[in-house]
Amino acid sequence: MSSTQGMTVEGGQDNGHHGRLWRWFVPRPLPKPINPALLKHQEARARDVQNRVADRITAFSGSMTFVYIHILWFGLWIALGVEKYPFGLLTMIVSLEAIFLSTFVMISQNRADAKRQVIADDQYKTVQLEDHQNQELLALSKQILALTKEVRSYADVVQREDEQNRELLGLSKQMLQLTHEVRSHLSADGSAETK
Repeated sequence: MSSTQGMTVEGGQDNGHHGRLWRWFVPRPLPKPINPALLKHQEARARDVQNRVADRITAFSGSMTFVYIHILWFGLWIALGVEKYPFGLLTMIVSLEAIFLSTFVMISQNRADAKRQVIADDQYKTVQLEDHQNQELLALSKQILALTKEVRSYADVVQREDEQNRELLGLSKQMLQLTHEVRSHLSADGSAETK
């Protein structure tokens, strides 16, 4: 921001007493939204001149600066005796101002409704995306479960075949031992006969 009587305000920071007074009277802008959907909505609104004017007026009329100006204005109007009591002109001006301000309140409410709608739409899209991702995860989990069952059944088959192979190996060893015994028995019988 530029300076007033030697005072500089840069990035919301002020220098000295004048800076604090300036910040006290000038309405502070609202912080920028961090939601990407709201940022996009704000950029779209800023493209229209009427929206920018309405936003500035509602921001100003909803500030303490607006209240201070009216206190000063009413105080001076009465103190300087611009008109006599019951202040008909002042009443008419204030009534007209109230009509316009109520319109700006409605504009502000519509703006807030539009923001809520943007947030709701964004959340709905997020929920739909998460639901789609959850469906994909569920499908993947089912595939993993099916593969796990196949691996387990294959492992069971391998275990059964391993047990059968061990049995066959045991039987083969027994047969080999019996064959050796029969052969050694036959050799012992053959050598006994030759004697």
